Amino acid sequence: MRLTALVVAAAITGATVSAQQATPRVPARHYTYVIVHGAWGGGWDWLAIDSMLTRHGHRVVRVTLTGLGERHHLASPDVGLYTHIEDVVNKILWDDLHDVVLVGHSYGGMVITGVADRVPDRIKRLVYLDALLPDSGESVLSIPDTTRANFVKSITRGAYTVPVWVQDTTVIPRDVPMSLRTFTDTLRLVNPRRLQVPSSYILTYEPQITPDPFQPFADRAAARGWPVYKMVSDHLPERNHRAELVALLERIP
Repeated sequence: MRLTALVVAAAITGATVSAQQATPRVPARHYTYVIVHGAWGGGWDWLAIDSMLTRHGHRVVRVTLTGLGERHHLASPDVGLYTHIEDVVNKILWDDLHDVVLVGHSYGGMVITGVADRVPDRIKRLVYLDALLPDSGESVLSIPDTTRANFVKSITRGAYTVPVWVQDTTVIPRDVPMSLRTFTDTLRLVNPRRLQVPSSYILTYEPQITPDPFQPFADRAAARGWPVYKMVSDHLPERNHRAELVALLERIP
């Protein structure tokens, strides 16, 4: 789950494109997707999406952030947002990736924003998937949203955040505790070239549930002139609406 307890959905207004309009097709071009998961998760959660995109001829790199997933043994209170930004930057540089479609889900939106500030020349497009979309000077907890702040406070256990679904008895692969510092670190953006990277936003929504806590980020994206897409799904399309998500990712130029 990625901030699952916070996630409900609402229809987005304005210039949006429905995932249901994205008919399956053989993509004319193949891309290199770098996927950044959300809080408490790991690259493991994106294996099925990886397989589907790979079958269509794309290259997929699933980054697992430090202290999470199969890298849980590296967990530390010192792991912060900038640790996770470095994880992705170094993967791009050491694998010599270029023209990357960088996808960030939920908390992953914080990470890919920082990555774009560091290596904008390596990125073809940013895709925010039901994700946080921060401005410079914001942290996860400082972005105006009382519900999110209260939720994080309720699950904080010392230097870690531990949602109720994170249990040691759950079969691996599973979500794990995450350093509180990842939510309190302030993102500082200094490279104006990041603004030249084309960007898109995907809002997942369930029509019967409103308001959607990610709607403000879709609104931010729209205000910047970005394409905003919507698809009917809960907050976990990588688990529950895989075909629709893959079709939409391939539709975004």
